[in-house]
Amino acid sequence: MAKIKITQIKSVIDRSERQKKTIEALGLKRINHSVEVEATPSIIGMVRKVNHLVAIEAI
Repeated sequence: MAKIKITQIKSVIDRSERQKKTIEALGLKRINHSVEVEATPSIIGMVRKVNHLVAIEAI
């Protein structure tokens, strides 16, 4: 599968608990932290839920 790079660009302060847990499940810890993951349907779904907090790049 293709890989994507996900970078947190905004804070999770004042966000719902669900969005905070989604960011944590993606492996992001702080602003400007990046992770490289496989582009599975479950990962794509999580990214869509927090797309206003993250930046996505195809690798």
